[in-house]
Amino acid sequence: MQMSEWQIWYEKILNDFNFSLKDDEDSAIILSKLLDGISFLKINDLIDTFESYDKAIVFGAGPSLLKHIQIIKNCQDLEDYILIAADGASSALLSENLVPDIIVTDLDGKLEDLYKANKKGSIMVIHAHGNNSNEISEHTLKFNNILGTTQSKPIKNLYNFGGFTDGDRAIFLAVDLNVSEIVLAGMDFGNIVTKFSRPNILNDTEIADDIKIKKLKYAECLTQWIVDNENIKIKKLK
Repeated sequence: MQMSEWQIWYEKILNDFNFSLKDDEDSAIILSKLLDGISFLKINDLIDTFESYDKAIVFGAGPSLLKHIQIIKNCQDLEDYILIAADGASSALLSENLVPDIIVTDLDGKLEDLYKANKKGSIMVIHAHGNNSNEISEHTLKFNNILGTTQSKPIKNLYNFGGFTDGDRAIFLAVDLNVSEIVLAGMDFGNIVTKFSRPNILNDTEIADDIKIKKLKYAECLTQWIVDNENIKIKKLK
């Protein structure tokens, strides 16, 4: 997605959710400055790392996730795929002894699992937005192998591949890794949240609040944009 196209989506998101552009930009500045002090990854590093792969699986944290992991373990040769987890989906993968190659996160998943996956080799694509600046400040430098992203205008050290939620941003990242096929697992786009997505809920699944439902709707629409506009095959598991 070109930045001019993303800007149209982004302005609509800012208006629909009453988000602050300044808060997004301030959080991005914090993340960028933190990356100044370490050896961080660039998109070409990821492209080079995964240049031999033509397919990716993107794992969302929806209620179908555990079922889809079992389907994939039974039917797919996982060594043929880049495994990309949207934040809390990494917890489910670890519970099945699978380590994602990449985790796309705004640091609101289960942090101990994010640390565990990172120590096992997962690349962390850490995203800055207006209400996670404290998490960015506290946790970023505890990880290794970091690539930074923002949803506002990309600045020094940070990328914007397009996308809004961890799930659809993971799909946009897969597109930029030049794969020709993406399998979507646990990407339900419905009105149910799981403990993988919201670790603090009381039950394994609960009805999402209105804001979360609206976010998931954007994720679905942005995923459809990829289907309609990118030369890539997307298969959503049932």
